[in-house]
Amino acid sequence: LQQLQPKTVPKRLGTSQKKPREPQVPRSLIKEIFRHFARMPVTRDAFQIVEKCSERYFKQLSNDLEAYTHHAGRKTVEAADLEVLMRRQGLVTDKMPLNVLIERFLPLEYRRLLIPVAMSGNKVIPCK
Repeated sequence: LQQLQPKTVPKRLGTSQKKPREPQVPRSLIKEIFRHFARMPVTRDAFQIVEKCSERYFKQLSNDLEAYTHHAGRKTVEAADLEVLMRRQGLVTDKMPLNVLIERFLPLEYRRLLIPVAMSGNKVIPCK
């Protein structure tokens, strides 16, 4: 009599059946920013709508920046592309330049990174 041998089941490869997800802005960041500007409690339903709107806004923003960069014949988004986009959206005008927006809405540590500042010893930070 022959002994029965168990059949080996081929192992599945490490691929999952889930669809790859797009990167998202962290919910905690959206919540923190919205609470800062709303300055009042926000219901869950309202926050979910804000989150969806933010996601769509950043997706459209990145598509527009990609189009501007492609039109200029470059592969890297530059600060000028962002300024053109903000001008088209009406955020940056002749009366409200980008530096004023940066100074008004960003904390000091981010302002130092974005706006050149002369320090002692004739050094300008950030260096270009």
